[in-house]
Amino acid sequence: MRDYVIVCGSTVDMDEKKLTERGVEYIPFEFFIGDESFKDDLGKTMPYKEFYDRIRAGAVTRTSQINAEEYIEFFGRILETGKDVVYVSLSSGLSGTYDSAILAKKFLEEKYPKRKVYCIDSLGASSGYGLLVQYLADMKEEGLSAEELCARAEKLKTKINHVFFSTDLTYYVRGGRVSKVGGFVGTILKICPVLDMNSEGKLIPRRKVMGKKNALKNLLRQMCEKAEGGTEYSGRCYISHSDCLSDAEELKKAVEESFEKLKGKVEIYYIGTTIGSHTGTGTVALFFVGAERVK
Repeated sequence: MRDYVIVCGSTVDMDEKKLTERGVEYIPFEFFIGDESFKDDLGKTMPYKEFYDRIRAGAVTRTSQINAEEYIEFFGRILETGKDVVYVSLSSGLSGTYDSAILAKKFLEEKYPKRKVYCIDSLGASSGYGLLVQYLADMKEEGLSAEELCARAEKLKTKINHVFFSTDLTYYVRGGRVSKVGGFVGTILKICPVLDMNSEGKLIPRRKVMGKKNALKNLLRQMCEKAEGGTEYSGRCYISHSDCLSDAEELKKAVEESFEKLKGKVEIYYIGTTIGSHTGTGTVALFFVGAERVK
């Protein structure tokens, strides 16, 4: 069986150490604060706390997707070692990076005819994207070939449920997912929009919930209803947050009390600087394997 390396983007929002331990490499995205550019390298260049403090202070952020040339350089280094590449991208419903990776694949497979680059559109984001990558790392350790792993990924990726809410609507208004009027009224009334990732990898507002406590309960209820096996769910569960750790910990406690057969404890991660540039502060997201996502 030909050896291969699993590669992902830094938008998996996980600890670098955990990726390294699983033999997974990541390629950094780029973000900007004003005109100054920074690498999204899992909190090394700019600690997450500093990033969110700058947002609270009024910093304007934007992001830049990975281009084909960057992929060619990154993948090429791996191909030159005699290994193939299995790249798992951020959702094509949120970014054009998957298309850039496909361009790089075509160029590199012509340059290295004995090597292969496989591209998987995760249709996911943040630690939900990371959760998919972790399951694929399990499969690699089980001895699956690159082709077998890709086939399994296609079946699994839309079963990685992403459900989340935000207490700060500023960035959702800026991104057009909440109207200006809706954002103003929602802030006054403390309405938290609850969203999910649909089957096309796009963020969809599903409901409006009054208050953070009810929003947390809504996420837990959705997991009870959708998780594989219901409250008998025995898979992994991740939570990510944009600098609202106490809310994430409250949700973690509720999940662990409701799901006694989880594979390990619920793991909490920061929403990284790329995804955080679009959510702002106050977002809590819950990820688990369950029902097929709907459009």
